[in-house]
Amino acid sequence: MFTQKRKYKAGNGRPLKKFRWWQPFSRALFYLPLTNEMGQQMVLAVDVSYWQQFFSNDGKGKAHLYLDGKHYAVSRLPASFPLAGGRIEVASSLFGLKRCHLVTDEGTVQPLIPDPRSAEGRRARLDREHPTLSRWIGVVSLGMVLLPIVFAVPQVIESVTQIPSAAKHFGTFDSPIHLPMWTNIGLGLCAAAGSVERATRLKWNAFLDGSL
Repeated sequence: MFTQKRKYKAGNGRPLKKFRWWQPFSRALFYLPLTNEMGQQMVLAVDVSYWQQFFSNDGKGKAHLYLDGKHYAVSRLPASFPLAGGRIEVASSLFGLKRCHLVTDEGTVQPLIPDPRSAEGRRARLDREHPTLSRWIGVVSLGMVLLPIVFAVPQVIESVTQIPSAAKHFGTFDSPIHLPMWTNIGLGLCAAAGSVERATRLKWNAFLDGSL
């Protein structure tokens, strides 16, 4: 089932822990049911701890791959676990996962199935059961990310052009928007909340959600 070329470390065989009710925003757990060459059913699971990202030296953390409930492999993020005929790609952002997909050699991309108790699983269930509400939430979260950018960019440009070396080469810029610090902090929290919601749908954009 797995290819010989490996860019990850072998697992230790420990059992996969169940997803607990208090873990929606501290852990991601995705599944991929497969059938091997002998027609046997198997289940792969990708487990990522968000807390580990904050305490790791590179700020990225690790992705753990389980095979039928046993720890099979581990890789630093972004991770690529090769399979026969494809690979599982896992990548994280500051706000959650931005990718957890099966990519076949033919180029087909298939998202893995989130654990129903996870934040991603609950968001997916909302999308299935209440698609209209789900779309509106998506629109609101997009606005929560875009609005702070609209207000922040002119202020940032003004601050940068106040630096003597930048002013010498590019001149100065006076922002038409000047907000108090507490408002800018509030907008930052608003953008973070919007990005977290987008991450539960594995939606990510370099401009909107940052480069982390």
